[in-house]
Amino acid sequence: MPTVIKKLDAAHYQLKDQVVAINRVTKVVKGGKNLSFAALVVVGDPSAAVVGYGSGKAKEVPQAIRKGIESAKKNLVKVNLTHTSIPHLVLGRFGSGHVLLKPAPEGTGVIAGGAVRAVMTSVGVQNVLTKSIGTTNPHNVIKATFDALKQLKNREAVAALRGKNAEDL
Repeated sequence: MPTVIKKLDAAHYQLKDQVVAINRVTKVVKGGKNLSFAALVVVGDPSAAVVGYGSGKAKEVPQAIRKGIESAKKNLVKVNLTHTSIPHLVLGRFGSGHVLLKPAPEGTGVIAGGAVRAVMTSVGVQNVLTKSIGTTNPHNVIKATFDALKQLKNREAVAALRGKNAEDL
């Protein structure tokens, strides 16, 4: 049975955007080279545990970032979190990119690099240990991080899968 993902409305959240990567790309044509920019952007509301990512391309950087933000607002995901960390260890995969997310005790902070750090701070996680394995391509790393975040389950969901009450776990 396929899971139906409800679309989240970006207008309901106080979204903050963060640019992860800007890439200058050229297309060789008969008259020379056409220059444009590609931007990878993460938006999120830390108070609501909502995050999304998007990519935009344009002739100038600000337009590419704006397009990336609009794209990210269309791909928002609600994430199951505990108070300041994630509920359990999880491994996300996309292509050759693997991202390991591990819960951490209070006061640890966000131990993550580049693309994973942008996603973790945007979603509102304050204490987490992460390891990015395989590719360093920010697009694939972010997609692997989102795969990991989508796998997170809260206590009630795990209890329902096991046929028990949440208090019994």
